[in-house]
Amino acid sequence: MPYYLAIDVGGTKADFALADDRRVLARARAGSIKRMRVDEQTAELNLETGLNDLAAQSGVNLHDVACTCIGTAGETVALVTDWLRREVPRRVGGELLILGDVEIALDAAFPGGAGILVLAGTGSNVAGRTAQGRIATAGGWGPVLADQGSGHRIGVEALRAVCLAKDEGRANNLLDAVLGFWKLGTFNDLVAYANATPAPDYSQLVRVIVECADGGDAVAQAVLEQQGRELAYLVCLLIGRMRGESDDAGSGISLAFAGSIMENVPRVRDALIEAVRERYPEVVAAAGVVDPLDGAVWRARRGH
Repeated sequence: MPYYLAIDVGGTKADFALADDRRVLARARAGSIKRMRVDEQTAELNLETGLNDLAAQSGVNLHDVACTCIGTAGETVALVTDWLRREVPRRVGGELLILGDVEIALDAAFPGGAGILVLAGTGSNVAGRTAQGRIATAGGWGPVLADQGSGHRIGVEALRAVCLAKDEGRANNLLDAVLGFWKLGTFNDLVAYANATPAPDYSQLVRVIVECADGGDAVAQAVLEQQGRELAYLVCLLIGRMRGESDDAGSGISLAFAGSIMENVPRVRDALIEAVRERYPEVVAAAGVVDPLDGAVWRARRGH
């Protein structure tokens, strides 16, 4: 019986699944193997950890794998893909497919079919596929250039909002919460820490921001809702482009979600859906989130 390996490469973690033709045999999680985020030694250790866990759970020799599908952000970056093409075949048999993380997430939501997928975790991207199979994307240009609605962007925008609120003399609870989370004493300490090189991981602030928003802090609420609207703008751009190029322009619009922000920050997700429906009221938004790893399994079984 053939075996299939799926890997979803994120900025902070890597998820692994081993399947046969009928079911998933084992799942594992390790630290990131994305070379834009971790050094080579760390990536190798994390890859070994995930693969060894799969082999131990399943009893399968990974050199018997028929096809591996890897979904990763930065699939056009040589640092990422060259390392994967070198290191994975050393440990795993069979064919190797390297796709974008949004493509495997699309296949998890709409296996081979049409729809729009919003992926927002540490980074973000929006992708759509027409009934004719054409894939279009918006955003996804990385933390400096895009990543609307991502954990990174939410953290950065919250810090900017705190600074603006201080200039305006507006009270908020978010400043004290951030100081407490980062164990800083004063606002000036925060300015120095946030502007340090290397930069802190701004995405770690999401939990603090959500807690403040849920507690009624207007600054935190505004940041989360604005990031939802910025993602919605990308969704609407894609809908317009796809309808202009598709033979079924009058059909409905299916919207699905993936990533930790879409799963755990309903204020962002709700603002996104509301803003999209203001322009396209016929949009059908799926409940919950999809697991991109399921799309990678589906694609590995197909072998292309």
